[in-house]
Amino acid sequence: MPKSKKKARAKTREVTRRVKKKISFLTTEGIDYVDWKNEKLLRKFMSERAKIRARRVTGNSAQQQKLVADAIKLAREMALVPYGTKVTTQRQMKERDGRPRADGPAPLPSSLPPGSDLDEFDQAEGSADNGASEAVELHDPSDAELPVSDESDSQSADSTAGVHP
Repeated sequence: MPKSKKKARAKTREVTRRVKKKISFLTTEGIDYVDWKNEKLLRKFMSERAKIRARRVTGNSAQQQKLVADAIKLAREMALVPYGTKVTTQRQMKERDGRPRADGPAPLPSSLPPGSDLDEFDQAEGSADNGASEAVELHDPSDAELPVSDESDSQSADSTAGVHP
């Protein structure tokens, strides 16, 4: 069998970009010791979600990054800086599949809540159905007639209630 010759591919020209190396803030300011009590300095090495920024972002050397990380961890223990913050945003009215979000009540659960029996659920549903079909007469206390009493009774009642005339 003859050996197949592989076609030589044209070499693609590799584009090499030199990225400017970041210079550490600690180096530019001449800081040798990262104090865990200096919250303002530590926040420069933390993201808005309180995560420690990477070396490639801050430009720290390995030794500087270790000092910063240890100082941040100690400051977290002492409650000077948070372990993490939750960034919340307002939900916007977005359309799903070309239709707007419904403004009605929350949807009913598709399954039973944990710990409930099917019999209890059926009984609750049955009693709700029966109650909805029957009209219930409610008693309004403002419509009721009040009994008429003597003035002497009302004074004695006022004196027992602690109200002085």
